[in-house]
Amino acid sequence: MNPFTYVRPTTVDDAIREFAAGPNAAYIAGGTNLVDYMKMGSLSAGRLIDINGLPFTGISEHNGGVRIGALVSNTELANHPLIRSRYPVLSQATLAGASQQLRNMASVGGNVLQHTRCYYFYDPSFPECNKRVPGSGCGALKGENRIHAILGQSEACIAVHPSDMCVAFSALDAMVQVRGPKGSRAVPFAEFHRLPGNTPHIDTVLQPGELIASIDLPALPYAWRSRYVKARDRHSYAFALVSVAAVINAEPDGTISEAHLALGGVAMKPWRARKAEAALRGKKAEAETVLAAANSELADAHGYTDNSFKIELARRCIKRAVRLAMEAQV
Repeated sequence: MNPFTYVRPTTVDDAIREFAAGPNAAYIAGGTNLVDYMKMGSLSAGRLIDINGLPFTGISEHNGGVRIGALVSNTELANHPLIRSRYPVLSQATLAGASQQLRNMASVGGNVLQHTRCYYFYDPSFPECNKRVPGSGCGALKGENRIHAILGQSEACIAVHPSDMCVAFSALDAMVQVRGPKGSRAVPFAEFHRLPGNTPHIDTVLQPGELIASIDLPALPYAWRSRYVKARDRHSYAFALVSVAAVINAEPDGTISEAHLALGGVAMKPWRARKAEAALRGKKAEAETVLAAANSELADAHGYTDNSFKIELARRCIKRAVRLAMEAQV
């Protein structure tokens, strides 16, 4: 690990000023992602700004919904009564990630900003990784790609975003509240992460010095009817091969009036399944209807040597998530 300086500001303005002082500065909260990559040498930081003293804590009612501070731990989020009762899909997704020890340390903001677990990015002994060294190529294209993307990828990068929590945030139409040198702004969650395109080294729309202050959940009175489905290689401490967050609003006769679906493990950002949502609205969640909706979403999916199985897996996960959400009870 390279040497670095460390500061712990107590105000947001001080944190932003410390970031600007550089060189190669990075914010750190729980450190469960950043420190790993610094140890491996896949990322470096000359200056760490510890933001744990900033007022980005707590979970509270906000504009009819809920505001989640960026420094809230994953454990606190998953177990909070407001989240468990109103947005169960978020609690389920959070509990599906990592281990209890990591959830105790990891922050919500850090989870949103975590880096891909692509082997070629994680290990600097692999020379080809456009995310780590722009222009060097993508080793996964013709290499080990079992865990990689089937949607939204490019010739420059086929990595996936590893978060479970973010899949639920996407399905819930969350809003990211950002603070930075130019003030405050709000970013819809679906627009926060970027697909790789020709610039896979740019993960989000954050500008230099900006940091996440909170995540806001809208008032969704039907979000109790939601479920998270995760397919992985082992029951715990494994990233999703495919996951689905489903939030359903249904009429008494079973007709779906609103559907929110997001997929994880399939793209470099949580993948909002807009085509499948449109295909479900106004229809009953019969097996053939849900299958047709899943097929419409996955029509452009593309697999590689080792991960083509994800297309069928995603189809089945969508079907299961919708069924479980429809069966949910208050």
